[in-house]
Amino acid sequence: MARSGLDFVEVGQSYRFAKTVGETDVTLFAGITGDFSDTHINDQYMRERSNLGGRIAHGALLVGYMSTASTLSIAHVINQEGLSDFPVSAGYDKLRFLRPVPLGDTVTVTYTVTEVDRARGRSVAKVEAINQRGELVAVSEHIMRWAKKLSGAAA
Repeated sequence: MARSGLDFVEVGQSYRFAKTVGETDVTLFAGITGDFSDTHINDQYMRERSNLGGRIAHGALLVGYMSTASTLSIAHVINQEGLSDFPVSAGYDKLRFLRPVPLGDTVTVTYTVTEVDRARGRSVAKVEAINQRGELVAVSEHIMRWAKKLSGAAA
């Protein structure tokens, strides 16, 4: 009998992803997204015109790190035999960037399941990004939707 992936998700489960934000990360992200703001790619501009002392990571890059943490949260589920559904990100609510993230900072994202709603076919997680100084730099709430597989699809 087919089971829901939500049967393997429990409130309190927590997953982490850590990454040092490097030159390559920011440059490639700018190229992929087309966001070439001086805030991210022009160090001289940021040193002369801002009080931040240099370039900072894109906020959307931090959301990418959050997405990686959400992927880690489902890694133990998606290859279970006989699942009737599969996880799809439904988005991020209450997303806030609280502090700038300079290049060279290490960001650790913690993804903690706070709700499992089988009736609605979703799970919710609190997501926090903290730098190496223990400062909260970004937060959000992530909604994972569990979509039904097509009938006849391989379980």
